[in-house]
Amino acid sequence: MKSALVTGGSGFIGSHIVEQLLAKGYTVRCLLRKTSSTAWLKDLSVEFVYGDVFDEPALAKAVEGMEYVYHSAGLTKAKTHEEYYRANVDGTRNVLDAALRMAPGLRRFVMISSQTAAGPSPSPTPMTEEQSGSPITTYGKSKLKAEQECMKFADRLPVTIVRPPAVYGPRDKDVFEFFSTMRKGLQPVVGFGEKYVSLLHVGDVVRGAIMAGESPVSAGQTYFLSSTEMYGWKQVGQVTREVLGRKALTVRIPEAGVYVVATFAEFLALFSKKPALINYEKARDMVQNYWTCDSSKARRDFGYVQQISLEDGIRDTIEWCYKQGWLRP
Repeated sequence: MKSALVTGGSGFIGSHIVEQLLAKGYTVRCLLRKTSSTAWLKDLSVEFVYGDVFDEPALAKAVEGMEYVYHSAGLTKAKTHEEYYRANVDGTRNVLDAALRMAPGLRRFVMISSQTAAGPSPSPTPMTEEQSGSPITTYGKSKLKAEQECMKFADRLPVTIVRPPAVYGPRDKDVFEFFSTMRKGLQPVVGFGEKYVSLLHVGDVVRGAIMAGESPVSAGQTYFLSSTEMYGWKQVGQVTREVLGRKALTVRIPEAGVYVVATFAEFLALFSKKPALINYEKARDMVQNYWTCDSSKARRDFGYVQQISLEDGIRDTIEWCYKQGWLRP
């Protein structure tokens, strides 16, 4: 049986990685904080090591003897730039160091990065791996820096980087907010022109990451994982309405209005321990015209193609939300 460590295994993408690895016959170990919820893992045959990527003894124990490491731990929201870099850059370096010391039989280190490390496409043509990264947010810059840390180890560790685009699916609270708003009869849309996005169900993201990890040719490489089609938000809204069986009024929010909301939210966050749900940098993300990328390289190297259609993926996610009581029929 193959063995794999998953960091961030209690999270949205990480928990799905755990499930798919178990389904493929792997033995799986997770590095978890004692305060992390195990809601998605408690019924699975997983070994837990309690600690985090800054707890050297726990990290060494978690990595020891592993054949595969799927590094999905990271920080997506923070109040300061330093928090992003500490979690996403220093944390990644710590996991790489531990793998180098404690996993001499390591067959692959897979970093789950993000399209934000490359930034939005500057034109209607989806981005490819050959284009240099131009992230527009601190989160994106920290993920690009983490990728660079991985490549510093590429002569000593078999490292592969995967960059998912926008991801949705069961367990994602952000997409739940979108579905909840749609169910109430409103579809908020940013700007007055169409914006396009590469959009993948988490099942396709995780399948692609594992394919990359198992591929004999992917070591030292970076791959976008993308939907075959580039979706406009009008199309996403139409499919969601059909699955929900509800009508929804499209409410267009001027791009300047997004920045106003973000500025107000940032001000309120000054009086809270939690970061703002939307800040100025998130607003910059939202007003871009093309968050699209091309997965041709992944298709060429290890046969990756999207399998879950937009309609099936949205239906799967909404049905899961109903079952969990997140949405009411």
